[in-house]
Amino acid sequence: MFRLNRLTDYAVVVMTQMAAKNGDVRKASKIAQDTGVPLPTVAKILNALAKSGLVASHRGATGGYTLSRDAAEISVSQIIQALEGPIALTACVDGTEESCDVEALCPMRGNWNRVNSAIREALESVTLAEMSLPILNFGITEPLIAPERNKAH
Repeated sequence: MFRLNRLTDYAVVVMTQMAAKNGDVRKASKIAQDTGVPLPTVAKILNALAKSGLVASHRGATGGYTLSRDAAEISVSQIIQALEGPIALTACVDGTEESCDVEALCPMRGNWNRVNSAIREALESVTLAEMSLPILNFGITEPLIAPERNKAH
């Protein structure tokens, strides 16, 4: 199963919380409180995101963190790469530093690039601004659970 690690999942949570505050300078402790993510984890995430240029760190008594650019300019792919490195499903995908022991004999060598590219493009097409929107009902305008009607007529 392809799954993001917990730290990356939390990074998306932290970033969406920051996006919701629309440019406000946020302290790590406040982000931890608002998201429910433990403070040491938030600090680790913010450090990685700052190193990758996705958040800016502001020092001083009124310091904290802000998004480095508008949420519509940050993709989910960029967040994932800040925490996990290049997006690659297998070790034989172009651009990975890992190598495979049977790479020279593998009939799939290079074919995984097409799959990897499709996943990367999908993740690049979703922005942090979109992730910050309220949950949509997939086009359903009616409530998923019908309200009870008054049975006493």
